[in-house]
Amino acid sequence: MNITDLLFEKSNTDTISEFAKKFNVDDSQAKDAISSLAKSLSEGLGFHAKKESGLGSLFDALEKGNHSRYLDEPAILGREETIKDGNDILGHIFGNKDVSRHVAKRASEKTGLSSSLLKKMLPVVATMVMGALSKGMFGGSAKPQRQESTSFLTKIFDRDHDGSMVDDVLGMAFKAVFR
Repeated sequence: MNITDLLFEKSNTDTISEFAKKFNVDDSQAKDAISSLAKSLSEGLGFHAKKESGLGSLFDALEKGNHSRYLDEPAILGREETIKDGNDILGHIFGNKDVSRHVAKRASEKTGLSSSLLKKMLPVVATMVMGALSKGMFGGSAKPQRQESTSFLTKIFDRDHDGSMVDDVLGMAFKAVFR
């Protein structure tokens, strides 16, 4: 399982359609954009999760952020507060706008959509990614213990399924630096 799998669950069909409408693209283009941008966001989250306090910070953000609303209430995707929250998320994940621009450019090469459109999509996809992680961790109303949440996040970031995300995160960081 990965972040894209969580985003494209059947329960999020309305969210994907609303995203497509908001950005005036068809559902297939929306999925391509979301997939490409979410992959870069996943790499950024994985990079931060390997830091000493990174996983705890991610857990805290997911626990306090009420991010699941971005998938549960698709109509809010176009709101100003959603864009602001998404930009705040991007700031935490990427650190600066240059990285976001690079992510949009790389996604443009993969999807054929303009990088300017993808830059506009990026904060919304960031909120959707956090929403998917939040729903995956917390699902219902019961809040899991940190150990359970760490296990869930390890499954998301453990690409080679060896039970550890450390080697995968280091590989993501290595690829990001040498692209």
